[in-house]
Amino acid sequence: MVTRLTILGNEEIKKIHDTSIRILSRVGMRFPHEEILRRFAEAGARVDWSTHIVKIHEDLVWNSIGSAQKQFMLYGRNPSKIARFGYGDSVFISSAGEYGWIDSATRKRREPTEEDVDIAIAVGDVLENINIVGPMGIPPEIPCAYRDVYLTAKLVKGTGKPSMVWIRNGKSALYVLAIYEAVAGGTEQHRLRPMTIAHVEPVSPLQMTQSSLEIMLEFAKKGLPVIIAPMTMVTATGPGTLAGTMALTNAEILGGIVAAQLIRPGTPVVYGGIPHIMDPATTLCSFGAPEQAIMAVCMTQLGKFYGFPVYVDTGMTDSKVVDAQSGLEKGMTLLFSLLAGADAYGHMGHNADQGANLCQLIVDNEMVTYVRQILRKPIVDDETLAFSVIEKVGPGGHFLVEDHTLGHFREEIWLPKSIWDRHNWVTWENRGSKTMDERASEILADILKAHKVEPLDEGVWNEIDGILEDAKLNLV
Repeated sequence: MVTRLTILGNEEIKKIHDTSIRILSRVGMRFPHEEILRRFAEAGARVDWSTHIVKIHEDLVWNSIGSAQKQFMLYGRNPSKIARFGYGDSVFISSAGEYGWIDSATRKRREPTEEDVDIAIAVGDVLENINIVGPMGIPPEIPCAYRDVYLTAKLVKGTGKPSMVWIRNGKSALYVLAIYEAVAGGTEQHRLRPMTIAHVEPVSPLQMTQSSLEIMLEFAKKGLPVIIAPMTMVTATGPGTLAGTMALTNAEILGGIVAAQLIRPGTPVVYGGIPHIMDPATTLCSFGAPEQAIMAVCMTQLGKFYGFPVYVDTGMTDSKVVDAQSGLEKGMTLLFSLLAGADAYGHMGHNADQGANLCQLIVDNEMVTYVRQILRKPIVDDETLAFSVIEKVGPGGHFLVEDHTLGHFREEIWLPKSIWDRHNWVTWENRGSKTMDERASEILADILKAHKVEPLDEGVWNEIDGILEDAKLNLV
């Protein structure tokens, strides 16, 4: 692996940390949940019961950082499908759900359907770089009140990998966990080999929602992992400076970590360093801005300063389609965060304005392989320096048929799949002059023809259906 990329020096990291502590101890953070407030008060934090604002002292922050579990794994139904956090791996997640869908046939944007979700799960199950499968779409045809439960059932039936959805609230979290526990063989079995993770999002500036705290409570009580990830926006929900926004984001993450550890010390935590900018010209959140790469590197450094695995929002774009803009924005931001050593990457297959795109997912999968190749450090030893074969070939020769070449080139050179084009112009024309998007569409069709769902035990399948019926009865 190449040397890690850093932007912040040690003194700058300390300044951001110190500012975050000042924010938590002097400004405070809102936690609108009576049980969480009680736990803060018992731990010595200053609680304003009328405003739900908690002021947290530094000792409590450091104690919570120390108690949090920082290495863990998620497991799929297929025992070989594991996502490792905190071990130096890179974990890629197909989107946990978007409200828009880019149709692979028409290239038009529409609402996602159940069929789209089924296809997305199948594609995520096949693609080698997708470690955690999400439904990618949020179909409006499924009642909102139990949509997360319904999509969870689809996920565990359709993939052998770990999976995740956006969970609505604490009530639906109970049903989501019941499904995973049914597959795992029980509550304790799922605690020991968790199959999912909760995304808990503080709302900037400096507040948690009651629903997020309910979700955190249900997961943390069972010792299950949570990502704490505020999506602060520079100039909008954060200050107009990158440093100020990162200090605010860091404070919100630390506040969430304290809450999780007060619920259950040892709760596994992922540090969600996902600040964005708001584009002042459009007032929209930007997903592919260069600042996205800068802040991802800095937030990775901050998360690693505390010892946590880090989740970032890179490999994303403001483009609506697979084009040069999406390639530049996704590739550059992904490269920077991988160089920095971030652990987890959400939203693979995402285009701007909450659009899921299966062709983009296939391109993103290949982009990960491409960027990982860049990060490989060449092996330099007597064998790879190849002096003897250079001496043998001498001036004017070639190396094509040398045993040394045949023995090494597959390990040294990345050989791309059919989504990439390296032919000359005439061959490219003869093959239909296809764009990358068109080639991805062909691969999508091949995946759907070949994919076979790993069978789920009939008894477990029926148990899941029973949980779904109960959720529909009690939530809708």
